[in-house]
Amino acid sequence: MVGVYKLLTDFLPMLEEDKIGDWAIDRVNDGTPEHPNYSRLVQEVEDAIYDFEQMHPEYGLNRYSSILEANGIEWGMDSMSAKDVSVLDGKCVMAMMMGAVRAERFCDGALLGFFKKGCIKNGWNG
Repeated sequence: MVGVYKLLTDFLPMLEEDKIGDWAIDRVNDGTPEHPNYSRLVQEVEDAIYDFEQMHPEYGLNRYSSILEANGIEWGMDSMSAKDVSVLDGKCVMAMMMGAVRAERFCDGALLGFFKKGCIKNGWNG
């Protein structure tokens, strides 16, 4: 089963060295809000998580929030980052990864927070 996750675990050594990203602040005063400026690696990880979802429909990652809830995890930074991934199955860990990626659609910078806290790296090391 480890081979199933190779697409994702190959990123682990790179995450150790990557800056991940930072906040870009409007310094020109053109009215645009602050927003995250992600590294290329973060974009590649995000794409890999979506690719995994497409390649493994048996995981049902389009229902990530239900998978998290079934495992006693709220869809949010605090609950997800506090969970010991070593006691979770691969489906739940991948649901956490998808939840982190999807959080960005609702809150700019959420994915940056998951990376900076080490949640993405820890998920694949678990």
